[in-house]
Amino acid sequence: MRTFVKNLASILAVALFIPIAIAQNTPKKDTAPKPPLSPSQNLLGAWNYTGHKLIAMAEDFPEDKYDFKPNPAQRSFAEQLLHAAVSNYFFINPVNGVKPPALEDLKRSDYKTKAAVVEYVKKSFADGAALIKSKGDAGLNDLWVDPFSNQQTRFSDGAWEYIEHSGEHYGQLVVYYRVAGLVPPESRPKK
Repeated sequence: MRTFVKNLASILAVALFIPIAIAQNTPKKDTAPKPPLSPSQNLLGAWNYTGHKLIAMAEDFPEDKYDFKPNPAQRSFAEQLLHAAVSNYFFINPVNGVKPPALEDLKRSDYKTKAAVVEYVKKSFADGAALIKSKGDAGLNDLWVDPFSNQQTRFSDGAWEYIEHSGEHYGQLVVYYRVAGLVPPESRPKK
């Protein structure tokens, strides 16, 4: 009987505190929702988010494993990062009226250290972010010529395409982490 009374008292206490906890986490009905981000702010946020994840990996992965490949036919970890970063310039450069780089011009031997790779990855995402900011909402429909398809493309469509491309390489690099016995930064418990 004593156990029943103790359990009943505990259940009643929890039942009283659950509504209080829910009420504290529920927005007030009188509070207006925040306005949406502008289209260019949303685009910039996605660009920076993807860049942040790749930069975090570049900074985190051990330098002695930068030339790691899950199998011989694949790019190394460093080559994956360099590819994702140089690819951004196939968007950034044509929009700025500059010839895109030649893929074969980017060599791992030109970026021998982890610091050099990290710096290049950071620069490519910073350059893209600056371009998106400079366009703002008014420039999202500006046209540029995609160097691969030789087709006019809206600025925003190109930016989303390169965000998606970087996301694909992020996913590949997650596998590199796991095969190397490591946990990617985004998969670690948050502090």
